[in-house]
Amino acid sequence: MNRNCDYLIEKTGVRYPLIGLYDTPDLSLFEPSVKPTEGRWACVYMFFNSWLKGESLVLTPDNYGCGGAGTHLFGLKTRSREDYVDFLYGEEGLKESEELMGEWLDKHKGYKPEHSNIVIGPLNDNAYEHLKTITFFINPDQLSLFITGAHYFQKPSDTPIVMAPFDSGCGQMVTSFNDLNKPDAIIGAMDIAMRKYLPLDIIAFTVTKPMYEQLCTLDEKSFLNKAFWKDLQKARKKD
Repeated sequence: MNRNCDYLIEKTGVRYPLIGLYDTPDLSLFEPSVKPTEGRWACVYMFFNSWLKGESLVLTPDNYGCGGAGTHLFGLKTRSREDYVDFLYGEEGLKESEELMGEWLDKHKGYKPEHSNIVIGPLNDNAYEHLKTITFFINPDQLSLFITGAHYFQKPSDTPIVMAPFDSGCGQMVTSFNDLNKPDAIIGAMDIAMRKYLPLDIIAFTVTKPMYEQLCTLDEKSFLNKAFWKDLQKARKKD
């Protein structure tokens, strides 16, 4: 099991800290930490700058920030099905029809937490056993590398492992995965509502622990040290 992604980070030029989503009983591992202001709406991505400062966001069933996070991360009923359809379809027009929006809601599975704390913050080796997913914040050129890296170990006959699902920003960090125990990846931060909290050119690439450990094995024999990537870097310097 390889947890050291230094070579990957160096070669890809990722400049943002890696962010983990944890399901943990022990908050002492995550200091300094921040919480949403109780009783006030807050998207988890509003804490992006807190993550950059090394702070971890703590969410609980009593203080989860927004109704979507309460539903996706804790399985809470924060709105009725009718209210969700009215909002997501009627107000925001996110599906072609009311029926399609309702069908998505009916089939969408929320995350079932093992503990009462969901923590989203900088990668913490001491809490690796509680880690569920890892998010890289990257630009489009780097995304091409990470997609290539995710497919590096795949056979043509294997099930596709890079998805870009319709979901909320926090949902794309964990609930969009079919199985957290398999190597999978999601192109995330694609929720229109939360994009305003990220820099213009930044995309999320969220992976399960098995995928993370595979990416950490990429070495100098891989595409990270070959001409395609070097040529792209040279072209960007000219730009």
